[in-house]
This record gives sequence, structure tokens and C-alpha cells, in this order.
Amino acid sequence: MTSRNPYIDEPDIRPPTRAYTVSFVDEQGQRHDVRVEPERIPFGDHGLPGSLLDIALGNGIEIDHACGGVCACSTCHVIVKEGIESCNSPGEAEEDMLDAAYGVTHQSRLACQCVPDGTRDVVVVIPGWNRNLAREGHGS
Repeated sequence: MTSRNPYIDEPDIRPPTRAYTVSFVDEQGQRHDVRVEPERIPFGDHGLPGSLLDIALGNGIEIDHACGGVCACSTCHVIVKEGIESCNSPGEAEEDMLDAAYGVTHQSRLACQCVPDGTRDVVVVIPGWNRNLAREGHGS
């Protein structure tokens, strides 16, 4: 079972029908390529099934998600550098949450809500400013 917020409209999602690659670029500039096989979706229980958050966490790539991936915060803000046209459109709730995010661009999405349809590969940048330093033990 995946995380879902009962207070927002369910986004219009086209699940992938073929394999594709999501490349996550972390705050150190390291690229992590993940081959997404449609039959393996969902990977876990955070974010929409097949979302960038679901894919990342299911493959050992950390993306902050303070609300558990239910579109109730902006900590999973990512920037989709390539392949954004293959992703579902952001809903009103996602756009509202992005209004509170730091460093928003025209390619910004919440990883918990952004679901690629597999028609092309996707490149995602995970901004370093979204790291929860207290949770990671870097705080005072």
C-alpha cells in the first residue's frame, strides 16, 4: 500500500508500459541511474506508485519526505532536468506545496507526486538545500 492523502484529488497518471531509466543527480553531483521495470511498481509505500520518490527510495537513493510522501509538505522538491514532458501534470495541491519550496524553477516537482509514464528517460536533480540536517545527525 502506498501513501495517499485523502484530502486532495487523485492525480491523472499514465503508468509506464515499458522500461525506462531515471537518473538521480545528488547534491554532490553524483549520478545514480535506475532502470525502472513497470512490473516492479510500486517499490515501497512512500509517494504515489511509480513516483520519483517511490523509485528513489526503492533503490536506496535518499530524498527527504517529511510528510511521508502524501503531498503535505515540500521537502521532496526535485528539479526534473530532462523528460518532464513524460511526467503527469502537477495538481493544485502539488502546486500549492511548491509555493512553499525554496529554489523553485519551471522544472520543479514534488518527488512524491511526479510519476513518469516511461515514454522517455528522466534526469532528476535532488537539491542539497532540502536535506533534513537534524534527522541526518548534522545538527547541533
